[in-house]
Order: sequence, then structure tokens, then C-alpha cells
Amino acid sequence: MFLLGSEHQFPPIELASKEGILAIGGDLHSDRLLTAYQHGIFPWNNEGEPLVWYSPDPRMVLYPKDVYISKTMRKIIRDGSFEVTFNQNFKQVIRHCKTVKRNDQDGTWITDELEESMIKLHQKGVAKSVEVWQDKKLVGGLYGIDLGCIFCGDSMFSTVSNASKLAFIYLAQKLEKEKYPIIDCQIYNEHLASLGAVEISRAAFKKHLPTKSN
Repeated sequence: MFLLGSEHQFPPIELASKEGILAIGGDLHSDRLLTAYQHGIFPWNNEGEPLVWYSPDPRMVLYPKDVYISKTMRKIIRDGSFEVTFNQNFKQVIRHCKTVKRNDQDGTWITDELEESMIKLHQKGVAKSVEVWQDKKLVGGLYGIDLGCIFCGDSMFSTVSNASKLAFIYLAQKLEKEKYPIIDCQIYNEHLASLGAVEISRAAFKKHLPTKSN
């Protein structure tokens, strides 16, 4: 495990612990954050706790062409009761991801500093969002970092059933058309596994990162 200084540099991801922890410390400046994602690293901590940087092995990813659309989701798409947009309200999406309570976790890893830096990256065209609307109300969505060759999903939320699934499906379909090979889902969870995400080795994941980061 490494202690980060003021420079926006990280050790090789192969040096991460078996738990996936690569480094601690540093800050969440937007430039450091972008450098981290370009190298297959992401932050995860709670407000007031030390900043921890991860690069797990295995890595959860989705091959866009393999997104699973259940009969229920196909019916929801056909019914047209939701509207899906892209990059129309990033600030609301990340704020909902930060504040909407989830049954499987206490608190949130989206600190004020992370939220501010993600908004800056959105203003630069790097961080992007998917919004799901019902009766003109934002009811689901997700956001992440678009590296041009891979989309790194960071968080999603839903206030009504299936809204976050719909956001993920639409994102996968869009990225498949744009020839993106994978969506980074970070670590295993059942929700994403039900949508077709799988685990691959860190070495295999690294091959999809920007060329300058290998």
C-alpha cells in the first residue's frame, strides 16, 4: 500500500493488495481523479475517513453487446412510460446518487469533494450522465467517466423500480453503437450481474485502458 503525495501520480496497479487497495491519501482534485480513472483506479471512502484508492482484481465489466434485457425490461421499454436522456442534468444525477438511500449500504462514498470534482470533469466533457424521467421527474440515472475507449461507471440511483436498470441498458446500447468495447463496473454486485456484467482479470481490464496509461 502506498501513501500519495501532492503529485497526481499513482503506483502501478499490479501492486494493489489482494483486497484491491493500491494507495491512500492525496486528494480528489479533478486532475488527479481523471489520472486515476485513466489508469484503472478509483477512490472509495466515506466523509471524514482516509481517502483510499482501489484497483481490484478481478474487475467487474460489461461488454455492451452482452447487456441482458429481461422480458420485464423489454415491456417497460415498449410501454414508453419512461424517457431516457443523456447529459441533460448531471448535477441532479450525482446529487441523487449521493443522497438516495440504498438497502445494501450505510452512507455514501460520494463526498462533497468528489461531487465538486465530478461536476468539473462534466464541464470539461469527461464525466457524463444518463437520466431517466417519469412524468418529467428524475427517477433514475447513472454517471461515470468517459475515456473515449471505455466508460467507467461510478454510481447509479433509482427512486422507482427498474429506473437504474433502464439507464444502464440505454447506456450499453449507445456505447455498443459507438464501438466501446467495455463498461467498467468496478466491483461485483448482483444488480449489474443480472444485467450481464461479468468479472475479468485486472490484466485483461488494463488492456482496454487508454494507450498512454499502459
